[in-house]
Amino acid sequence: MSGNSLNYYGYDKHTYKQCLGSIHSTNRKHILMLNTWFLFANTFYLIFSILNLWGVTQERILFYAVYVALAVILEALILFLRNAAEHHSFILVYVSMALMLSYGILASVSKPYMPATMFMLLLVLSASIYMHQAVAMSCVIMAGSAVFVLTSFRYKTFSIAYTDTYNAVMVTTLAVSLHFTLQRTKLAQFISYQKELMVQRELEVKSDFDALTSLLNRSRFFSLAKQIIEEAGDESIYMCIIDLDEFKEINDRLGHQMGDKAIQITGNTIIETLEMDLSERWNFIELVRKNKGCFAGRLGGDEFIVFIRGRSTMQDAVSLLQNLLDTLNGIKIDRLNGIHASLGVTKLLKTDEDIDMVYARADSALYESKRLGKNRICFSPQGAE
Repeated sequence: MSGNSLNYYGYDKHTYKQCLGSIHSTNRKHILMLNTWFLFANTFYLIFSILNLWGVTQERILFYAVYVALAVILEALILFLRNAAEHHSFILVYVSMALMLSYGILASVSKPYMPATMFMLLLVLSASIYMHQAVAMSCVIMAGSAVFVLTSFRYKTFSIAYTDTYNAVMVTTLAVSLHFTLQRTKLAQFISYQKELMVQRELEVKSDFDALTSLLNRSRFFSLAKQIIEEAGDESIYMCIIDLDEFKEINDRLGHQMGDKAIQITGNTIIETLEMDLSERWNFIELVRKNKGCFAGRLGGDEFIVFIRGRSTMQDAVSLLQNLLDTLNGIKIDRLNGIHASLGVTKLLKTDEDIDMVYARADSALYESKRLGKNRICFSPQGAE
């Protein structure tokens, strides 16, 4: 096992980074769990100290009060700044360890006549549940133990300090071993989860997107459009049907391979014109709904459909589509001298009860575009402004 893979619990850096989301999320949960226990334990100790119960004297009130306050602050950060806490979980891991280990060291110093137990418990707990990088965590564990041993020799008798040192060496060895073994097992689970997630995402992408154009397929487009129409309110929405002109001639004259190329180029041009972000296709549907973005689909063959949002007027929508048409007309590949298309556009009306009514108007506008000579944009009079 190389030094680099040792640092990432036996895996390579790339694999480790793929699991960072799971690592951050798990660290946050574990920090919250351990800190909550720490907070409750110190709260009870503080109460016992105030009441002078069970041998917890009032001299310890300030000690317990300080650690209760620090635990409350950390608890609040984790609970109320969840995203930030998760994103910076590695920092919080070391903050939590510093809090726990310093508590254990000071608790040990306060009882110089007894070997330490709390420090050992907190050291093993922290090492067992937190993950970052094996080398860094091991260094923190050993540094904490070194400080503990030094304070023992500084404030305790030699015999007690010697016992603490022996216990620290044994527990530190156990803590480092447990940390590596448990976190390696945990990382293996994260890797397995990532693989399952990737397979699931690939299946979702295959079921939602057209393989040739990367546009939404017919069923997914209409499903998404239906949802948005139901939630539209006063939003300005336009639908456009695009049909390539003389596509059969392209197939007959230039071959089906060039025909597929024309369809693929059309799909890519639509994606670029609408600025569709397909970097995370498995999350595309949610992003469109959240950001109110434009999207498009392939109806089949040489026919496409576009859903335009974020354009306040019909002229704005037509301007966008004219840019799309001009780009297609300027395509030149081999003997393919431009891709021509007819476009039919309509606006979503408040009286529209379902997507079929919108589609019917756009289809009528497409028919009018074909009738007037093709390679142009026509819009439905009912959907015009």
